[in-house]
Amino acid sequence: MAATGNPANAAAPKVARVTTGTDEAGRRLDNFLLTYLKGVPRAHVYRLIRSGQVRVNSKRVQASYRLVSGDEVRVPPVRQPEATNAPPPSRLHTDWIEALVLHEDADLLVLNKPSGLAVHGGSGISLGAIELLRATRGPHSKLELVHRLDRDTSGCLLIAKRPAALRALHTQFREGRIDKRYHALLLGNWHGRGRTVDAPLLTDERRGGERHVRVDAAGKESVTHFLPLERFPEAVLAEVHLATGRTHQIRVHAASIGHPVAGDERYGPAADPVMAGQGLKRLFLHARRLVFAHPASGERIAVEAPLGEDLAAPLERLRRSVPTTRRSG
Repeated sequence: MAATGNPANAAAPKVARVTTGTDEAGRRLDNFLLTYLKGVPRAHVYRLIRSGQVRVNSKRVQASYRLVSGDEVRVPPVRQPEATNAPPPSRLHTDWIEALVLHEDADLLVLNKPSGLAVHGGSGISLGAIELLRATRGPHSKLELVHRLDRDTSGCLLIAKRPAALRALHTQFREGRIDKRYHALLLGNWHGRGRTVDAPLLTDERRGGERHVRVDAAGKESVTHFLPLERFPEAVLAEVHLATGRTHQIRVHAASIGHPVAGDERYGPAADPVMAGQGLKRLFLHARRLVFAHPASGERIAVEAPLGEDLAAPLERLRRSVPTTRRSG
């Protein structure tokens, strides 16, 4: 990647013209810029793209544009955050995340991300999962997020260790060839078998620093499949499969059919019976299983993340609260 202009020069920022190489080929423009303009808030990066200040081969493009080797990206002057003398996080403070790695090889790793940990820093969050992993692997690591999970959602998070692996895994996600299954505890008495929610979702402006999403005909196509696994008088444990990947999709679709996710303080009811009666302290949404083709060998990789104690304990209390738990296939 060759560039004119120095993006790290906060004193006198200049236009940079970046010629992409093979390592950048296939990357989304927004992801490329978030890496190139480290420390610049995501919202500001998207404003630069929408306003046309960022151009590819002298043309305006969307944030979702996928770079081709040899593209020239115009990056406008952006004042970077002032450098600080604060030391990087020490291994003493980052080693704990290594114990959460579920699978790893030369090309990728899968992390069992805990609830409350953002996938990356930004918007007032200094360190996310990717920064903590990079700190444990050293300055030459090339770890990149393949996809994202909401901060409150736990479970399987796929991370690439090489640019070629990142491109291949992005292609699998784009083509719908990665099977990602969630476990969610939904409130209410569920009737019948599985249910598919096909309802477009629209993201409103941020409220209190977070996106707010609602069902709206003007939104993007969104499809979620719910399959009940265990039924209780006040809730149902369901397996959830996403046919699309929109922000807060499971949470909003679940709430739209009268079965909000337990512990959801944004889209759920003010009086949550599982939080009140079973000691649930967080959103009961967990990325349970991830199945994909290995980007180098093509081998089928299946990784499962066990429920943490913060979800397993309230679920077990629910099971003990009824004489017989009815299961459905």
